[in-house]
Amino acid sequence: MQFIDLAAQQKRIRAQIEAGFRKILDHGQYILGPEIQEIEQKLAAYVGMPHAVSVASGTDALLMPLMAEKTGPGDAVFVPTFTFIASAGAVALTGATPVFVDIDPETFNIDPASLEKAVQKTIAAKKLTPRGIMPVDLFGQPADYKAIQAIADKHRLFVLEDAAQSFGSSQEGRKAGALARVAGTSFFPAKPLGCYGDGGMIFTSDKDTLERLLSIRVHGQGADKYTNVRVGINGRMDSLQAAVLLAKMEIFPEEIGMRQEAAARYDQLLVGAVKTPRILPGNVSAWAQYSVLHPRRDEVIRRLRENGIPTAIYYPIPLHLQEAFSHLGYREGDFPVAERIAGEIFSLPMHPYIEKADQERIAAIISSCK
Repeated sequence: MQFIDLAAQQKRIRAQIEAGFRKILDHGQYILGPEIQEIEQKLAAYVGMPHAVSVASGTDALLMPLMAEKTGPGDAVFVPTFTFIASAGAVALTGATPVFVDIDPETFNIDPASLEKAVQKTIAAKKLTPRGIMPVDLFGQPADYKAIQAIADKHRLFVLEDAAQSFGSSQEGRKAGALARVAGTSFFPAKPLGCYGDGGMIFTSDKDTLERLLSIRVHGQGADKYTNVRVGINGRMDSLQAAVLLAKMEIFPEEIGMRQEAAARYDQLLVGAVKTPRILPGNVSAWAQYSVLHPRRDEVIRRLRENGIPTAIYYPIPLHLQEAFSHLGYREGDFPVAERIAGEIFSLPMHPYIEKADQERIAAIISSCK
C-alpha cells in the first residue's frame, strides 16, 4: 500500500505529460518558457487572484514575499509552532525573528487568541518590531483568516498565507491562495497539486508587490538581467515542471472531489477509534494529509506497520523545541497544545486513488488497538 499513490495519477495523464515535455524539447526554452505564463494564468484564474508568480520551490514562495515586504533584522513575524520548518525558516533567512504561537486543538492551525497575546507580548518587550503574520493552512484546511486579518489590521501587520498544503481548499467560497493579500503554495510532488520536482507559486492582489516579486525572482533585476535594483534570488520555475502542472490541472478539480470522498469514508470508519480531523463550517479542506490523534500512537503505528500499512508523523517536534531555534529561548511547556498534539498525531495513507477496501482494513486494525 502506498502512503501517496503518484503512479495511479501518472497513469491517467502520462500521454499529456510526455506531449508537454516533447513541446519543450522542441522549442528549447527550459526556463521561463511559454508554459510558465500559461500555468501562472491558469492558476491565478483558478484561485481568483489577479496575479501569480511561479517560483522554484515552496520555500521560495514564502521567502520572496517576505523579501518584497523588506522584512529583516529586528522584525517579528508570527508563525504557528506546529508546522514544517520551511515556514519559520523563510522568516529566519531574511534576518527577521519567527515568534511562535500555539495552535487550536481542533484544527491544528494558529490560534487567534494565542496570536493576539503573542503580538501584545512582543510589543511590550520592545525588542522586536511586529511586522507580519504567516498563518499555515495545515493539512489542507485554511486557518481562521477573518480573525487573523482583524488582528493584522489592529496592529498594522501584513498577512502572508502559507498555502503550501492547502491548494484546492476554500473558505466561505474563497480559494486558498486568495485568503490574504499575498499567499505562497508548494508543488512538491506529495502536495495535492504537485510537480515532478520542486516548484511553487505566489499569488497576490497587489501590482506593486507583483513587480517586486518579478524582480526578486531573477536576482533583483531591473530593466534587464544585468541591471539590478535590489538583492534577489534565483527563484525561477523550470518549464518542464510547468508542463507537469498543466497536465495535472486537467484532473485536479476531480481529484479534490475524490479526496473529499476518501476523507468522509475515513471519518465514518474511524468513529470511536481515534480523534478524527475537524473541518470548520465554511471550510473545504484539500486533505493534503488525513491526520488523527491517539494517546497510544506508537502502538497503533506499530500494528499498522506489521500489516504493511505506512504512516507518517506530521510533526513530532514543534518548531519552538527544534535545535535550529534554540537561540530564541523557548522551553518545553511554552506551547502546551502543540506539544500535546505532537505526541499523539499521525497521518494515514491519503490520496485520490485510495481504495475503499484499503481504508476499511486500516480502520479495522486501528479499531483493534483498544
